[in-house]
Amino acid sequence: MQYTYAQRLKLMHALCLASTLRDDEVPNTNLEAYDALNAADYLSCYVTFKAIQAAERTPLIERSENFDMLSVYQAYALLSYAFFTSPLKQDDIQPNFQTAQITIAKTLFAGLPDAELIEIIESGLSKFQLIADADTMHWVEYRENLDKLVVAFLIAGTDDESPHAVQEVLPIFGQLLSQLCEAFENI
Repeated sequence: MQYTYAQRLKLMHALCLASTLRDDEVPNTNLEAYDALNAADYLSCYVTFKAIQAAERTPLIERSENFDMLSVYQAYALLSYAFFTSPLKQDDIQPNFQTAQITIAKTLFAGLPDAELIEIIESGLSKFQLIADADTMHWVEYRENLDKLVVAFLIAGTDDESPHAVQEVLPIFGQLLSQLCEAFENI
């Protein structure tokens, strides 16, 4: 069966949600019940959580010792969101970055006070814009690599003929997050 990009996004959302269910819970397999932009929100957070784990980062410690690193995670999730949503424009589905950045921050940093969330959102958006607008080869390649990785992740999860499994692709998100963290640690 051929899927549209939006259907793949919703399917991957459903599959990731299903993987978190308890044995007594039944997954929702009706793709019409899923929204493509909500799927992008969820998947952006999902790959960022997995990247943090793969990179062996410790946001709880960083909150007190290097708070600005939390905004790097926010920027990474926003970059992922941008790449998850950019193909949706072909289907006249327009992402809402204002809403997405708040949803992402509240998901990644649940339980933090509003003042800290606002600081993370503002600083994360600045970092996101810096990376998105940069013309240097390093950042151009970084964006291209993350874009390709998002596509590989979706294909790995939704195409039986994919040359890679999701579990093979997820650690690469951690490698890209590590590169981003290194770049902002040196600023």
